[in-house]
Amino acid sequence: EADSAEEALATLEDASLDVDLFVSDVIMPGMDGPSWVTEALKARPGVKVVFVSGYAEDSIAEHQARIPNSVFLPKPFSLVELTSTVGEQLAAH
Repeated sequence: EADSAEEALATLEDASLDVDLFVSDVIMPGMDGPSWVTEALKARPGVKVVFVSGYAEDSIAEHQARIPNSVFLPKPFSLVELTSTVGEQLAAH
């Protein structure tokens, strides 16, 4: 867990940290979600991604097309919806 994109990237510098999935808002202060995820995937290319946003999915379609293994979950969502989406991403090949 990180409070910002920059903090997330710094945390990921720890090679002993095992990460299977990123859950990221699309719009954030500083670096946006698609930008930090693109950067993070350079070092961890197999990680799957769930983007969340209150904006329409087509607003990030351009970014999502360039980010492999990513899905979009619109806000608001329930804990059940989040859990289901995360589970589906982790189970996907």
